[in-house]
Amino acid sequence: MKYYPIIGLEVHLELNTESKVFCGCSTQFGSAPNSQVCPVCLGLPGSLPVLNKTALTYALKVALALNCEIADFTKFDRKNYFYPDLPKSYQISQYDKPLSKAGWLDIETNGALKRIGITRVHQEEDTGKLLHKEGVATSLVDFNRSGIPLLEIVSEPDMNSAEEAYEYLTRLKAILEYLDVSDCDMEKGSLRCDANISISTDPKKLGTKAEIKNMNSFKAVRSALEHEITRQTGMLSEGSRIIQETRLWDDNKGITLPMRSKEGAHDYRYFPEPDLVPFIFSSEDIKKVADSLPELPTARRKRIIEQYSLSEYDASVLTQDKDMADYFEEAVKLYNKPKSVANWLLSDIAAATSSTVGIKQLNLSVGRLVEMLKMIDSGVISGKIAKDVLAGMIDTGKPAAAIVKEKGLEQISDDKVIENAADNVLRENPKAVEDYRSGKATALTFLVGQLMRHTKGKANPAIANKILIKKLGAS
Repeated sequence: MKYYPIIGLEVHLELNTESKVFCGCSTQFGSAPNSQVCPVCLGLPGSLPVLNKTALTYALKVALALNCEIADFTKFDRKNYFYPDLPKSYQISQYDKPLSKAGWLDIETNGALKRIGITRVHQEEDTGKLLHKEGVATSLVDFNRSGIPLLEIVSEPDMNSAEEAYEYLTRLKAILEYLDVSDCDMEKGSLRCDANISISTDPKKLGTKAEIKNMNSFKAVRSALEHEITRQTGMLSEGSRIIQETRLWDDNKGITLPMRSKEGAHDYRYFPEPDLVPFIFSSEDIKKVADSLPELPTARRKRIIEQYSLSEYDASVLTQDKDMADYFEEAVKLYNKPKSVANWLLSDIAAATSSTVGIKQLNLSVGRLVEMLKMIDSGVISGKIAKDVLAGMIDTGKPAAAIVKEKGLEQISDDKVIENAADNVLRENPKAVEDYRSGKATALTFLVGQLMRHTKGKANPAIANKILIKKLGAS
């Protein structure tokens, strides 16, 4: 029997406003616990919420970028449940009249485009944060996060593999970074993802779903879904029944563990928030925000392909990271060789970045990269030596010229010096010489490599190649 995974994702996004969504407290990350609180975000009697207009504008930006239908009329609701990090015992969220609905996001896997539906994008407030100390029977609560503006982006259950979910998250994150509405830092909790997954024998019919939580990276989301697909498929194959529940991902063990039975909407007893008036968007409001949207990744990718004649792959990788794409376009303004710039960015420079160190954090300004590329063109250094120069620039922050001078890496272009090295190479490798003269072209590649070894990689490759061919042709 064939089983089909059916996956939907819920993404929670903290917006990078300066103040919280319903009060004036700061949203600064990393402050002393419970230092950024007031009666409103602590839920004290008599306090009243006031909506942060910037947060609402950011929410509208995201909804428009995800091709959603914007509601003419939207309101807030109270989502009632008890948990220690929820000071009011309810969360201000949106239920039946969300900000937006019916959007979509295109993804690409295995060369095929697929449209993933967006059920809704709605606004709510974040909760506090529980801190657990190992070996201590009590937990601590930090309410600094309570009341930070949060967006919930809910997808349709349109994904059918862990890889599709990973691609969806990657593309969604790129859009959010282009909009500059959040830092999307999963380590700080600015972007969080829960997954709903069921297995069915009918690809158009949902099975009994499990909600997966506690995934702190896109890689963890992919791994958790792969595990859950295997777990649920195995249970169904054995005739066991899937229970609707919430499960936690254990990254160390590589498994999901049961947490609690899954709640339904009725469990939260939603009702309209009486202290906030409904909001009505005018067509002028929507047009103003729509006109302010930046060029988004898909449009930028198409433009970069046309404007700079890059491959689909190169343009796709560049535009997934806004900072990398910005860096590329700045470099091309100073050095009009787009393919060369892209090659360096997507190889050696990309290898020097990580999830915590982006291109902005590297000791490598656009001007200094261009200086190094021009040194290659002028023959001062070879492409091979440039890799060492680049590493030195990133490590020290020094310009290319200083690295070359300090390490004596200047390329050798003197014919006489290279001829002497060539004579030594030919004398030391008579078999390769004989192979070349008998028609084995690969022998030349070997001899050029030996010459480069003799000169510690400093010989000009073009001159070295030319001199070796000349000498090999002489009998």
